[in-house]
Amino acid sequence: GIIRNENNEIFITRRAADAYMADKLEFPGGKIEMGETPEQAVVRELQEEVGITPQHFSLFEKLEYEFPDRHITLWFWLVESWEGEPWGKEGQPGEWMSLVGLNADDFPPAN
Repeated sequence: GIIRNENNEIFITRRAADAYMADKLEFPGGKIEMGETPEQAVVRELQEEVGITPQHFSLFEKLEYEFPDRHITLWFWLVESWEGEPWGKEGQPGEWMSLVGLNADDFPPAN
């Protein structure tokens, strides 16, 4: 989810130093589980990863990626209202960043 606060900052997490694509920035989120809608997945993933419960969110963009071994669909949800305070619940660093501070090269290709 793209978690945006009233200061127009985005909450971003960073991949662990020992993870695939280490230290890259990423939007909190994850895979849709069997039988789950994309909307249900964003609520569950944000609760699991950053400890918030989205109250209002809307589809920002949907992207499709083809890799030699798989096809992935990324759903980008703009979250502007939530309960709780976001933090790296799974041990990942998280921070509020200005939109002007975000650079596409700091993210994995499919994020």
